[in-house]
Amino acid sequence: MLWPDTLLALSALGVALALRPWRATARSGPPWPWLAWWLLMPALWGADHYVAIPVAQPLSGACLLMLMAGWPLAMLALLPVAALTMLLAGLDAAEALHRLVWLGVVPATLAMTLGAALRRWLPNHLFVYILGRGFFATAIAGSLAGAMSAALHGVPPGLQAPDLLLARFLAAWGDAFLTGMVVAIFVAFRPRWLATYADRIYLLPPEGKA
Repeated sequence: MLWPDTLLALSALGVALALRPWRATARSGPPWPWLAWWLLMPALWGADHYVAIPVAQPLSGACLLMLMAGWPLAMLALLPVAALTMLLAGLDAAEALHRLVWLGVVPATLAMTLGAALRRWLPNHLFVYILGRGFFATAIAGSLAGAMSAALHGVPPGLQAPDLLLARFLAAWGDAFLTGMVVAIFVAFRPRWLATYADRIYLLPPEGKA
């Protein structure tokens, strides 16, 4: 069943293109950590194929890319990630599309939505950004994406649904630990590498919130 994945991918890419996110990047190009993470993501997306263990769920990495580059630019960057994963891991086009949507588009979009809710309902505090957006939003988004994918597409042959859901839950929390750690380091030392962070927003006292 390809049409739901195709619809989700085309919708996200269409919105991202309409927003023209490349206008916000400097003339010298995006910061090198964005590119480094982008180049590393195919290694994460194809992990189960590289080690030939179906239950070894790949990490997403899309939530961290979204926090670094912003949602629209991250959506466009996910296309070459999926293409390179297809080449390196020997995936067919349907599986590459599946990973584009359920490891990239859906978790990044869910994390963005949860981040917007945090900004709306919680104080704009430094640790709300690090723990809320960097850690908990990533864990929840990855877990939900994994469960939604299993509900829509079923379980791969040779796996049981509880085992798959547990593996995806653990992978989502692993992704969250990695994302939260990197976000904390960037906030402390290189906040300009996070497109979704600004001192004027998150270093204001709660009463300064607009």
